[in-house]
Amino acid sequence: MNKLLIVGTVAFDAIETPFGKTDKILGGAGTYIGLSAAHFKLQSAIVSVVGDDFPQEYLDLLTDRNIDISGLEVVKGGKTFFWSGLYHNDLNSRDTLATELNVLADFQPKVPQNFKNADVVMLGNLHPLVQSSVLDQMETKPKLVVLDTMNFWMDCALSELLDVIKRVDVITINDEEARQLSGEYSLVKAAAKIHAMGPKYIVIKKGEHGALLFHDKEIFFAPALPLEEVFDPTGAGDTFAGGFAGYITQSGDISFENMKNAIIYGSNLASFCVEKFGTERMVSLEKDEVVSRLKQFKSLTQFDIEL
Repeated sequence: MNKLLIVGTVAFDAIETPFGKTDKILGGAGTYIGLSAAHFKLQSAIVSVVGDDFPQEYLDLLTDRNIDISGLEVVKGGKTFFWSGLYHNDLNSRDTLATELNVLADFQPKVPQNFKNADVVMLGNLHPLVQSSVLDQMETKPKLVVLDTMNFWMDCALSELLDVIKRVDVITINDEEARQLSGEYSLVKAAAKIHAMGPKYIVIKKGEHGALLFHDKEIFFAPALPLEEVFDPTGAGDTFAGGFAGYITQSGDISFENMKNAIIYGSNLASFCVEKFGTERMVSLEKDEVVSRLKQFKSLTQFDIEL
């Protein structure tokens, strides 16, 4: 089986939406990416850090899904990264109530030896220097490097971010971030500018309005599945990235045509993530549910037209 190396936070989240609120629950970009990628036939490992306040049951939850956690450092006496957020009524905007870096502040990633030859590397949202240090540890050049980032790094670590962007094949960001990074309002122009920074492929996530894939002059659009209820959007973008990277890893095909399928697989898994708080829905998700919803995606986007 092909190998996927995942780098990202493993964390505690406390979330409040118009539909309710949680105490500290399992969260983090690396967690969502890993749970999403676990739906594919592959070997995966998470590189991250937690404190010794991180419950064994959460570690077991990851290993039960065949995720290698030998690169997940547990710091004795340390506290796990914590984020708290309040979503507004439209669920598209949120206020960050607390960010406690804790053990993440001094995180030095260590890639497990047996994943230094990973086929695909998924760099979840972290400081660009951490993302770069992971690439420095790879002993063979990955077939594909995917990077996710956010406006926070554009504000406070832009030069380091631009350095790591030069080294990746795919960047996944939302529409607001694409505009900030490129200085262009048009997403087509934004993608062209970001392409010139290094990545061959640009994925622009538009939340409930789907996702765009750009490569040279080619563009592909995947809608988001219209859902009756969206409960909590936390982690949806990371779940999308995990589905995208997981499908590419399983197939071993990094062509533009296959990335179209990867976008659909990512969108499909993200549509489940938002149905419950945090990782709850991804933990209970069954294969037959995934397949059934994929069929819905297919019927949503396929049509015959006479030209």
